[in-house]
Amino acid sequence: MGFAIVGDWDTEEDRFLDALREEMHRRGMIPSDQAGQRDSTVIFQVLEPGRVVPYRRRSQSIYVVSVVFVDHWPENLLHFGYPLLIRSLGNLLLMASRDPSECRAAFVTLEQGSYWVEETEGEHKFERWIMRVVDRLWPLATSRLVINNRFEPDLPESLWNGDEVTERLFWAGRRLDEWDLLPAPFPMEQLLSPRDMRHVHHLFGIGGLSYGNLSARCPSGGFWMSASGINKGAMSKVGEHVLLVKDYDPVHNEMVLSVPPHVKPRRVSVDAIEHWMIYRDHPDVGAIIHVHAWMEGVPATQVNYPCGTIQLAGEVAQLVREAPDPNRAVIGLRNHGLTITGPDLDDIVARIDGKILRHVPMT
Repeated sequence: MGFAIVGDWDTEEDRFLDALREEMHRRGMIPSDQAGQRDSTVIFQVLEPGRVVPYRRRSQSIYVVSVVFVDHWPENLLHFGYPLLIRSLGNLLLMASRDPSECRAAFVTLEQGSYWVEETEGEHKFERWIMRVVDRLWPLATSRLVINNRFEPDLPESLWNGDEVTERLFWAGRRLDEWDLLPAPFPMEQLLSPRDMRHVHHLFGIGGLSYGNLSARCPSGGFWMSASGINKGAMSKVGEHVLLVKDYDPVHNEMVLSVPPHVKPRRVSVDAIEHWMIYRDHPDVGAIIHVHAWMEGVPATQVNYPCGTIQLAGEVAQLVREAPDPNRAVIGLRNHGLTITGPDLDDIVARIDGKILRHVPMT
């Protein structure tokens, strides 16, 4: 694997970037001066906040870290940093002080999370700080997305209009929407040009009306799951709002979906691989809900892997296995939200009613 640092920066920022380059190389990634930028799987793009240039990747496997240096820290990291992240088409925003002796950095994620990494005192403070910054970057930059779909037009005609399970999915989506647990994502169309919006949709299927997702087993096999980029509070159509997930194809790294032959389908939620793992391991789990909210005292993942990566799916699935009752587990996703299992959707909705904290703690 290789990496490259691109963009424009001042000499006072060289110390941070040189140390970042050395630490990435020390951990096994080949810098672009040896591998060439075209062979790099991780790109650090240095930005000027007043002149953001989007990085258009050749494939979805390229991980882009947008880097911004600041003289003064903004009062609200998310309000300042999230538009920069979206405009630059990055996967992650890294903000660092222009004065490297401050040893302070902040991250902003696509899931609208933000957190600090800093060192305040002690010998070799700068070196420890750089290592901690890369500690946060490394698992994210080396994770693997599973967001491609293979649509097979073989859904039985008896399911073209759904079944009792899809009706409960529509109902559960309305309940979550009533509880304000499906917040609207940042309005990317207000920040990106039509060309950049097409680029994002083509690579990732990002964009839509609400966050979160929900799924439930289909009695005839597989599981129904909400589509990506739709209003989960107003689902009604099979193939467009909810899809039947049949399997995961590890050879082609794609989710396999059964759809009606007469419908132009949407992509399934990026978390389909996570739900697939849980249903595979636990035959008595009948439904799963994911929301961007929190509950106190829940076991949580240790790394804030991006949505749709096999690493996040594997870590969540492992925590479900370790739960006292995997069939009724509540698992926290660090700096992100909750994944909740149950025998059916009604059970999950009843268990979380009145117990959800709207804001996810960031660490």
